[in-house]
Amino acid sequence: LAEAMRHHPQVFSELAVSMVRAGEEGSFMADVLVQIATFTDHQQELQNRVVVTLIYPAFLSVAMTIVVTLMLAFFVPQFEPVFAGLKERNELPWATTVLLGASDIAQNFWLLIVALLAAGGYGLFAWLKTEDGREKLDQFRLRAFGLGPVVRSLAIARFCRILGTLLRNGVPILQSLNIAKDSTGNRILSRAIGSAAENISEGKSLASPLAGSGQFPEDVVEMIAVGEESNNLEQVLINIADSMERRTNRLLDIFVRMLEPVLLTAMAAVVMFVVIALLLPILKSSSIM
Repeated sequence: LAEAMRHHPQVFSELAVSMVRAGEEGSFMADVLVQIATFTDHQQELQNRVVVTLIYPAFLSVAMTIVVTLMLAFFVPQFEPVFAGLKERNELPWATTVLLGASDIAQNFWLLIVALLAAGGYGLFAWLKTEDGREKLDQFRLRAFGLGPVVRSLAIARFCRILGTLLRNGVPILQSLNIAKDSTGNRILSRAIGSAAENISEGKSLASPLAGSGQFPEDVVEMIAVGEESNNLEQVLINIADSMERRTNRLLDIFVRMLEPVLLTAMAAVVMFVVIALLLPILKSSSIM
């Protein structure tokens, strides 16, 4: 079954194929299929939660872009004849000069801007398909302000749940690690887990190399160490997964609540800059008169 599933990567993930292969080898296929179904359903539910949560910030970003574009293309040019006298005398405030320059660029080079953005987006998309691009993206996801802790917690939760499930069903720890490391969805974390698997083959514990990688939180490493000492690692890993998923939900809520005022503040700052840039020459002309 695993070999048949491997020929359909758009339907069955590498993680599902690896778990089915382990179930075939360990004769616990029924449990594996239930776990894959449960895991897939849980991940879909979490993904839907993330999408729903980010709808409003995405709407604000699109609205801000549209408002700024319309102002530069249609609203600001109406004031240019009013400022002609000040412009000839080089008495325009710097803010107004910047605004009029941006408006001219938006009107005269909009096609070039669109083409450059399209070419840049295509180039970025093609680069992210490469191995180096994927690794840089995974590294950025872990380090991104606000979003990094969410991505890290979610990846560690997936890893702990899959590893605990495999160990509970009697899969050897090295084989379990090789399967579970792909569940993180992040090359940086997968490499750290792979290094931990190499250390385990040398007779060392799991917690030590995970701590040495610097990619796992200290409390997670300590709980894994306690699980190894008490010979109850599989249950501890499941508990860690539950705890990390709750933490992910909290971090996601905090991130979105931070993102909304930041976007609103950015939109207000842009609109305020436009208003000030348009009012300063008018006030200056009034004072001269």
